Amino acid sequence: MPFALPFHALLPGLVCALAYVVSALSPGRGARAALGLAWLLHALLLGVGLGLWHDEPYFGFAPALSVTVWLVVAVYAIEARYYPALQSRRALPAPLAALSLLAVVLSLFFPGQVITHHGALLLPLHWALGIASYGLFAVAVVHALLMLRADTRIRHASESDSGLPLLTLERLTFRFVTAGFILLTATLAAGLLFDEHLYGTPWKWNHKMVFSVLSWLVFAVLLHGRWRLGWRGWRAARWLFTGAGLLLLAYVGSRFVLEIVLQRSV
Repeated sequence: MPFALPFHALLPGLVCALAYVVSALSPGRGARAALGLAWLLHALLLGVGLGLWHDEPYFGFAPALSVTVWLVVAVYAIEARYYPALQSRRALPAPLAALSLLAVVLSLFFPGQVITHHGALLLPLHWALGIASYGLFAVAVVHALLMLRADTRIRHASESDSGLPLLTLERLTFRFVTAGFILLTATLAAGLLFDEHLYGTPWKWNHKMVFSVLSWLVFAVLLHGRWRLGWRGWRAARWLFTGAGLLLLAYVGSRFVLEIVLQRSV
């Protein structure tokens, strides 16, 4: 239901959206300062949605996208400290701010449903593992896009505007894929072993599980191809995009259909 969050969640959400707009339109340091402020307000908005300041935590497809984008911005901020070239306006900040704005607006209009299983002690850990894997794969996708853009410009003898050398982008991409794969493996293992304790029902092969396992298999093949067969460039990127798409369908896609299309509680 639109704007179902309490007013004290709407205010930081609207200010956060405005800060992302300023970040997308401002040059240089102004953009980075606005992006930092927006990121902090984004964290506050996520905390409100998860019930840190009230008794009923909400979650759904839009908050899942929102926290994923928030993690991507966090990784970007850390990387920009070590790779100042990433602060180039044409490299990341403006598109990232626009994507973050979209995620925040969606989470305001579609805050999700009240979480009814939050009594389980292991549930927050299971969610944290899953969301962290989402975030790492999202970061890997961003780096892969920059990698492909740099590769295309090299092939056409143009100056790269990605901010980082091609080999550095390639190395970072697969570091994030590897880290995301480890967390995704832990998430699936926890679900297999503790699903009944976490959600009150045993493991079952629903759409979410099928897409999650398929994405895990795709990422496993990608890592094997990378380390054993030397995959790189478009071949590796296609496998990464396929796995990320399946993972997106696993939770966000399933929740979107249930919440918006079928309007059923989860």
